[in-house]
Amino acid sequence: MDIILLERVGRLGGIGDIVSVKPGYARNFLLPQKKALRATEANKKLFELQRVTLETRNAEARSAAESAAKTLTGQIFLLIRAAGESGQLYGSVAARDIAEAAAAAGFTIGRNQVQLDAPIKTIGFQGIKIRLHPEVEVEVFVNVARTPDEAERQAKGENVINSQFDEDRLAAAEQAAEIAENAVQLDGYEP
Repeated sequence: MDIILLERVGRLGGIGDIVSVKPGYARNFLLPQKKALRATEANKKLFELQRVTLETRNAEARSAAESAAKTLTGQIFLLIRAAGESGQLYGSVAARDIAEAAAAAGFTIGRNQVQLDAPIKTIGFQGIKIRLHPEVEVEVFVNVARTPDEAERQAKGENVINSQFDEDRLAAAEQAAEIAENAVQLDGYEP
């Protein structure tokens, strides 16, 4: 199915491009979201009449997104979640959770703007892409931790999963050394 794009759509084209897409993609996504028109002669003429208005509206939206991008770039959002000893989350962090954390920090981001390939399932520091406009994309960071103290340690660059494991191993080794030392003292003890 041939369509005329009314805005820039990733991997398809820019405003005014006539592209061929699968009918389901056009009917279920592009046409209902007002991102495209069917490429009929009447719609081509209608588009040419509205071209200046559409391009002006797109330029205004892009400039607003670029100004928002300046304040949003590099922001770090903290998410406290329950996780096991190995750092595996009991749930997951989805695009909705990131959008809510951004809203709590005073930024307006829709969950459809969060470019998350798969849900986050482990604690740690993650870089996330936010698409504010089809032509403006920024990177923010999400710090997923079990406690605020752990989040501070992660922010400093410490690997809290391995450090917890190392602390447990060190404590077990100290305890084993203490038991061995006490056993030697008992061998030399005569009542």
